[in-house]
Amino acid sequence: MEALFIFILKSSGLLATFYFAYIFLLRKETFFNSSRFFLLAGLITSVVLPFVVYTKIIWIEPAPAPAPIPTVSTTAAVQTASTADAVQDYNYTPVYKLQIAAEEKSFEINWNLVSLIVYGIGFVAFMIKFALDFYSLNAVLKGRKIQQQEDFKFIDVNENIAPFSYFDYIVFNSSLYTASELENILEHEKVHSDQKHTIDVLITRIFCILFWFNPIIWLYKKAILQNLEFIADSEASKKITDKKAYQYTLLKITTHETCVAITNHFYQSLIKKRIVMLNKNQSKKRNYWKYYAVIPALGAFVLLFQIETIAQEKKQKETAAVVQKDTIKETKELVTITKNTTDKELDDLKGKLKSNHNLDFKASDVKRNAEKELTAIQIELKSESGKKQTVSMNGNKAIKDLTFAIGTDNNGAKTISIEGLNPPTPPNAPVAVNSERVVIRNFNDSDAPIPPTPPVPPVFPQGPMPKTPVMDMSKMPKAPKPPKDADDKVAMAKFEKDMAEFEKKMTAFEPDMRAFEKDMEETMAKREAIFEKEMAKYEIAMDKYASEMNKYQKDMNFNYNFDFKFDDKDMKLQEKEIRLQERDIKLQEREIRIQAIEMKKQAAEMKKQAKEMKKEADEMRKQEKNYSSKS
Repeated sequence: MEALFIFILKSSGLLATFYFAYIFLLRKETFFNSSRFFLLAGLITSVVLPFVVYTKIIWIEPAPAPAPIPTVSTTAAVQTASTADAVQDYNYTPVYKLQIAAEEKSFEINWNLVSLIVYGIGFVAFMIKFALDFYSLNAVLKGRKIQQQEDFKFIDVNENIAPFSYFDYIVFNSSLYTASELENILEHEKVHSDQKHTIDVLITRIFCILFWFNPIIWLYKKAILQNLEFIADSEASKKITDKKAYQYTLLKITTHETCVAITNHFYQSLIKKRIVMLNKNQSKKRNYWKYYAVIPALGAFVLLFQIETIAQEKKQKETAAVVQKDTIKETKELVTITKNTTDKELDDLKGKLKSNHNLDFKASDVKRNAEKELTAIQIELKSESGKKQTVSMNGNKAIKDLTFAIGTDNNGAKTISIEGLNPPTPPNAPVAVNSERVVIRNFNDSDAPIPPTPPVPPVFPQGPMPKTPVMDMSKMPKAPKPPKDADDKVAMAKFEKDMAEFEKKMTAFEPDMRAFEKDMEETMAKREAIFEKEMAKYEIAMDKYASEMNKYQKDMNFNYNFDFKFDDKDMKLQEKEIRLQERDIKLQEREIRIQAIEMKKQAAEMKKQAKEMKKEADEMRKQEKNYSSKS
């Protein structure tokens, strides 16, 4: 309940910050659309920002830990230690007081429960009001004749209600207004509908239901609705020639007392302010700084209330001769491996630890001498808490006993820990081994080997392509038309001159096409050479990455994770993606070449057309000569 109370205080403070910033700085400015989003951002910020907490960690020196108790190996230096938990008993004697007179039990009021009940009553009441408003709106819209115009749905009603819009619905009573007044009203409502102002109305209504007890939210709602009217008035007045008639329409609509809730009403209170804002000059752009004035206040809010300081102890550096083990609160079982432990017993031990205690145990790299005695073994352990340990023993002689303790830690989780090498053997307990060379490793998540980073695949070189010659048919030189009268010598002479000019222009395109094809081949060849070099480097890097991943796999299998396997599937997928990218580049190049060939074909066809026209002109000249000789 305290956390909820703190959230309400923070949210109310943020809401008040945005509201007073709007009232004192922005209310008289004409940046109505910017103010709309400013006010909506205030609502969202007041709910989201109290949950944004920045955690600041302060590192402190740890308390001195008890000195570790090293265990001694008979043949080699053993890297292990055990930490003893200090237990202190406190003896106390209970003290009983004899009450001579019984105290009367006082009645206490649970104010948290009272507050919750009051909030619930208010919430339910406003939800019922919200549902009734929706029902009333549906009653107005249901069964009405709808006139669809563009994106708007017009509904002409007979009731004496103020015009309003709800999403793309615009409702009005045409019998109450003149044609010009109705035009003004519809232009106003179209702005509400087109800019989706109904969403703003619904959002503010939801906030008023959730925070009905906060007076700031009701003032905030009024500011949002008033700004929406400013937006609609401003946009509508741009499309209306007679602004005075629009203002008179505003005054006329004030006579309507019936309004439908959760809609954008044409009639709102504060008509005087709306008329003043209609006649006000546009604000200067330099006043936009006022929207950013709230940022320092938000920064101060975060610094004062949203930074949580956590003190953590510094981790002590572990020396190579010390190995921390799981803290066992209560030891339930001891497991020991001896030189005579068989492979079957090791397998049975694995299943027993897993089924009885949910502990992971794995034995590998097992070697035996001629007497079937263990000389080498690697044991991997994993507790329920996530603690991982590896014990590796290798030598020429039979291993010595090694004991593991199974119990529970302070959190109640099952854990297994190395108790020591060659300890005294308890009765009826299996026994573990030690040898000439013993290596014990403990791993936390922070100690895990870091996997290598895969190389980034190369990208085919991009850049501007050679500029293609203009081969658009509409921009090509037009072939001249032969004269209708072949006897007209002046027209024939002009036609021959135009034909010669046309052939000259067509011939001029051939060098441009050859140059374009040459540039295309040179450009693509250079880029392919660069890409091939980068691909060769990438393949070398991928081979190196594969070898590093194999090494990482061995380290993980040996030191950290029992079942880790490296799969080069991702590497193959990367190579496949590069090949697909290379194929797309080839297809793109092919399309460019096809385009060049088609353009060349067009030029050839136009040249052929020019030759045919020249041939036709020659035939016309022959006809002219024949006609002259006959005459």
